[in-house]
Amino acid sequence: MKKVLMLHGINHNMFGKRDPVQYGTVTLEEIDSELQALGRELNVEVESYQTNHEGDMCLRIHQAFTDKTDAVLINAGAWTHYSYGIRDALAILTVPVVEIHMSNIHAREPFRHQSVFAEIVKGQICGFGVNSYLLGLRAAVAAIA
Repeated sequence: MKKVLMLHGINHNMFGKRDPVQYGTVTLEEIDSELQALGRELNVEVESYQTNHEGDMCLRIHQAFTDKTDAVLINAGAWTHYSYGIRDALAILTVPVVEIHMSNIHAREPFRHQSVFAEIVKGQICGFGVNSYLLGLRAAVAAIA
């Protein structure tokens, strides 16, 4: 069975509590549950990981390389816009990486318009709330060689 890793970034443990205008009221657990259900439909195993520590995120990405994970989904939150460390870790991967955002980052504050990951990911899906995750999983599975 193919394995897809879902990486949740900084502050995502607070989904359901923070800024409902941008992120709605869905919790991280609900997002992961929907990904698991879709994963079963698509016949892939989905593992989710969340951290508020940049170095831990890099280590988990390194582990994905070592474990030969088949695809990676990442919503790095604010790290998307400035973390060259996470970018460099993602660049090590030789599998499809799909960048995901619940909100439309291009319709928000100017600093959010830039993704330091954009040049190295397969694609970016943003602005569809929880559906961004589900679309991202479908795209990642389609991109697995």
